[in-house]
Amino acid sequence: MRIISLNAWGGRLHEALIAYVKQADPDVLCLQEVLRARNADSGWSIYRDAGLELPQRANLFQEISAALPGHDAFFCPASRGELFDGDAAIVADFGLATLVRKSHSVIAQALDFVHGSFSADGWGEHPRPRNAHCIRLFSSAHGRAVTIAHMHGLRDPAGKGDTAQRQQQALALAGLIGRIWPGDEGLVVCGDFNVLPDSATFRVLARLGLSDLVTGSGLVDTRTSHYLKQGRFADYMLITPGVEVARFDVVEAPEVSDHRALLLDIA
Repeated sequence: MRIISLNAWGGRLHEALIAYVKQADPDVLCLQEVLRARNADSGWSIYRDAGLELPQRANLFQEISAALPGHDAFFCPASRGELFDGDAAIVADFGLATLVRKSHSVIAQALDFVHGSFSADGWGEHPRPRNAHCIRLFSSAHGRAVTIAHMHGLRDPAGKGDTAQRQQQALALAGLIGRIWPGDEGLVVCGDFNVLPDSATFRVLARLGLSDLVTGSGLVDTRTSHYLKQGRFADYMLITPGVEVARFDVVEAPEVSDHRALLLDIA
């Protein structure tokens, strides 16, 4: 089973992203920073915030879904706000997407907020709402189940250091996982956590038996050349001891975002 976690960066490297998703052909694709605008054509739009303008794919969720027609696609919105096509406003949802190969059975799932609550009238104040999605899959080919969760951790303009809000976020994520994971099978937790490697988040998750493959492999960078700031950690992939790793890779090429994709093949 191949699991890929990636912050999609709103689809800013759209062609490379779609090509990579098709080529990598994951069993489970966990995406953060995904947009869906129900009443707009697919294509480019602009996100505007405090003088910042960023190109975004308004219907990235539909585009990713079309690239993986053999997968069931789940969209998990955290907030709803406006994008722009020129001066015309486009109402869009922003959040997580989880895509699962249809040959696997989703036998349980939970979706909830780990920080704040759904913002229906604008993107929300910083730190903005964040959610997490947890699924339990049964693989007929292997005759066993595995639980997979991913999260987009809150962004604090002050940085990635520990805060009371991040502590509560970690506890909320662990609680969400506890609703689905029975405790006696493999567990994978991944995503853009927006924390540093020494964060208390990992001590909370360690209570579930989870350890991180990124820092455990001695890796010090999960960002691509498109990220120009200091502090190269953001994305993590954690597993319990029952998960047998056939391959783990922090993908350097192709670059499909300002984040690197995390790829895990389970034996």
